[in-house]
Amino acid sequence: MLSITSRQTPMQVRRFQGGFTLIELLVVLVILGLIVAFAAPQVIKYVGGAKSDAAKIQIERLSGVLDLYRLELGRYPTQEEGLAALIEAPGDAENWNGPYVRKADALIDPWRQPYIYAIPGEHGDFDLSSLGADGQEGGEGEDKDLTSW
Repeated sequence: MLSITSRQTPMQVRRFQGGFTLIELLVVLVILGLIVAFAAPQVIKYVGGAKSDAAKIQIERLSGVLDLYRLELGRYPTQEEGLAALIEAPGDAENWNGPYVRKADALIDPWRQPYIYAIPGEHGDFDLSSLGADGQEGGEGEDKDLTSW
């Protein structure tokens, strides 16, 4: 603890005490606010891009799983069976060696919507797609449709 000696004035003693003034704290808060204001959109952009990348990878993986299904059963799942045939054996599937995916979550895109499976496909033997973040056809950025073709 500091004591006032004959050479120190009360102002000099106060200068040695620790702590921040209200203005210093406000300046720090303003600086932090500016950093968050500029950084938050970039972080959100990267998170959105990560979901799109994850959906592309999942579509490629599911396409490979569907090809394996065809190799073992001689056909792709029908439109009525859908992607659920990768988890549970359809009634007429004698050579079914599944489940081909471990969890039903593998059939759901990162925006919590089921992947769209169409057979016969317009672009190949089957079409597999996700409508992106907006859940509607078309779009750009995170709203862009992701497809197997």
